[in-house]
Amino acid sequence: RRRRRLRQKNQPSTSKPKRSPKSTTLLTPAPSAPTPNRPPASSTHPPYSPSPTTPSTAYPKKRGSTYDIEIKTPEDILKMRAAGKAAREVLDLAGQLAKAGVTTDEIDAAVHAASVERGAYPSPLNYRKFPKSCCTSVNEVICHGIPDMRPLEDGDIVNIDITVYLDGYHGDCSEMFVVGGPEALDEKGRNLIQTTYDCWVKSMELVKPGVNYNVIGKTIQDHITPKGFSTVRAFCGHGIGQVFHTAPNIYHYTVNQPLDEIKVGHVFTIEPMICEGLADPYMWKDDWTATTADGGRSAQFEHTLLVTEDGVEALTGKLENSPLQFWEEDSAIRKGIWLGTSGNAREKAEELNNNKVETK
Repeated sequence: RRRRRLRQKNQPSTSKPKRSPKSTTLLTPAPSAPTPNRPPASSTHPPYSPSPTTPSTAYPKKRGSTYDIEIKTPEDILKMRAAGKAAREVLDLAGQLAKAGVTTDEIDAAVHAASVERGAYPSPLNYRKFPKSCCTSVNEVICHGIPDMRPLEDGDIVNIDITVYLDGYHGDCSEMFVVGGPEALDEKGRNLIQTTYDCWVKSMELVKPGVNYNVIGKTIQDHITPKGFSTVRAFCGHGIGQVFHTAPNIYHYTVNQPLDEIKVGHVFTIEPMICEGLADPYMWKDDWTATTADGGRSAQFEHTLLVTEDGVEALTGKLENSPLQFWEEDSAIRKGIWLGTSGNAREKAEELNNNKVETK
């Protein structure tokens, strides 16, 4: 059965994050600005959040299923598209702020404001006592980094993870950003991000009805291992909808047994965390921040995905104003912005990428 504590993007797999005295992690916790008294982010709040009429519980009242994968209805899908679009807009805005001298606390404040502006609630805030409105994971932070007052520096790689709760549904996505741009990044860091992006897209390309879920993790591990990188096993992707984390668990490594079959209407995230060195997490005392135990850098990408009759669509896909990044331009799997494999998604991606080329 799943552990009751879901701080690990759903359930841990075969290895658990541990606090190890042998960690050589380079980053140390920086002070974090106090979370201010913020206005209600939307007319509807997730069950774990405080609202004008409901006190904070910090723990979800409605839990997702451990085993049964929900088939989303047309109404569910319509609302999840709206939540996904809002999450993408907020993520794009946050990425624009990832510059030298800017603190992740400042990014968090902008994320909160942008979520409120869209009538949404920033899902991480108060989820199992998480103190901020987004996760910012810098360099060797694998995931769940708490925004703080450390100024970003040129050459930093930052994963910004955005989830918003809109009209009763969550939309979840994350992306890498390079402070100072590609020219500020060393070759090894560039290879890490490119490999992470390519294994992610390669796994999503295979998602369609009738395929076993174990294909996802095998594709990821088979792609990164020959390149000298490792995949984190302690955190996984997850089903999503009215509940933040639910079935299925999406493993980003080879599982040598059959899992569930992918079906039309399934909605879930794929979000591999790929490391330069060791992939064993080292947990900070804040009980959230997971770093690599050897100080090596980590990278991650994430989409909320909808399985359709003819493939898969990214509900958190990029928009007309979204930036085209070097890893998308240089991808060995599929060049340009990726929106899915369905006919509709391919058509939209082609139009979007053609517009990007024309405006260069």
